[in-house]
Amino acid sequence: MTVRPSRAAAAARPAVPPAALPAAGLRPAAGLRPADEAPARLRVGIVGAGRVGAVLGAALSAAGHDVVAASGLSAASAARAARLLPGVELRHADEVVAASDLVVLAVPDDVLAGLVAGLAETGAWRRGQLLFHTSGAHGLAVLEPAERSGVLSLALHPAMTFSGGTEDLHRLLAAPFGVTSRPEHRAVAETLVLEMGGEPFWVAEGDRGLYHAALVTGANHLVTLVAEAADLLRTAGVEDPARVLTPLLTAALDNGLRRGDRGLTGPVSRGDAGTVAAHLQTLTERAPSSVDAYVAMARRTTERALAAGRLKPHEGAPLLDLLDGSAEEAAR
Repeated sequence: MTVRPSRAAAAARPAVPPAALPAAGLRPAAGLRPADEAPARLRVGIVGAGRVGAVLGAALSAAGHDVVAASGLSAASAARAARLLPGVELRHADEVVAASDLVVLAVPDDVLAGLVAGLAETGAWRRGQLLFHTSGAHGLAVLEPAERSGVLSLALHPAMTFSGGTEDLHRLLAAPFGVTSRPEHRAVAETLVLEMGGEPFWVAEGDRGLYHAALVTGANHLVTLVAEAADLLRTAGVEDPARVLTPLLTAALDNGLRRGDRGLTGPVSRGDAGTVAAHLQTLTERAPSSVDAYVAMARRTTERALAAGRLKPHEGAPLLDLLDGSAEEAAR
C-alpha cells in the first residue's frame, strides 16, 4: 500500500471537475444540469445516511459539492441527516441515484451487493455517473452491475471509527482512506478523498479482504479487549477501571505501533508459565466466560514472541503446552 501526497498537494487540486470525466472515459451524468452556483461541482446523493454516510456527505458539502438527496430507513438516520445535512431531502434509494452525479453508498457490507444489483435491474444507474462505496470489506467487484451501465466506480473506505456526531468531521481531517479503483480512475478517487479531508492510500482489489480483516482485528477487537479488561477490573473491586487502563493501554499501543513485537511486555514475554497458569485458575473460578479469549490471545502472543525471538523455544514450549491443555480441557 502506498500513501498519497499531503494536504499541501491537495490544496492545489480543484474539486472533481467535469473536465476530469472525459479523461476517465466518462461525461457528466445524462439529464442533469451542473450545480447553479458552482458549475465545476457535483450533485451528490447519499444512500445510507448512517454514521459514515452523513459525515461524508457533510464533508463533500463543505468541499463545495451540492448534496441533493439522501436515504435512510431509521429515525436515527433521519435525525442524523437533519443535523449533518440540513435541508437535504430524504428519498428512496432509486430517487437519490436519479438526482445525483456522484452517488455514495454507505450501507452495511452484507447489503451492498444486493443494493447495487437491484438498482441496476431497475435501470437506475446512468452512464457518466460517479459512484463510490465506503465498505472496507469490498472492492470493485461488488459494483460491477453499475459499471456495466457505464458508471465510474470506486471503493473509498475511511479507516476511522465514527459516532455519527459533528465531531466526526474533525476525525476526517487527515484520516486514512483505503482506495481501490481502476488504474485510469485513481486520480479521481484520490481527489475525492483529499476533498473530504482524508489521506488516500492504495489497496489492491485482491488485498481488500485482508486489509479489512486487519482493521477489524486492530480496532473492533481492541474495543472488546478493553471492555473485557475493564469488566475484570470491576470484578476485582476496582471502581474506576478507565483510570487504571488509560495510561497502561496508551503506552502499550504506542509500544506496539513503534516497536511491533519488540514492544511486548508481561508474563508471556518472560516465559512465566506459572503466572499464566495462575491467571487461568483465577479466571476459571471468577470469570469463566473470559477463559477462552485469554487462552486464544496468550497462545497467539506466545507464537509471535517465539517468531520474533523474544522467547527461546525452551521458554515458549511450557506456555504452549499449558495453553493447549487448557483449550482441550475446555472443549471436553
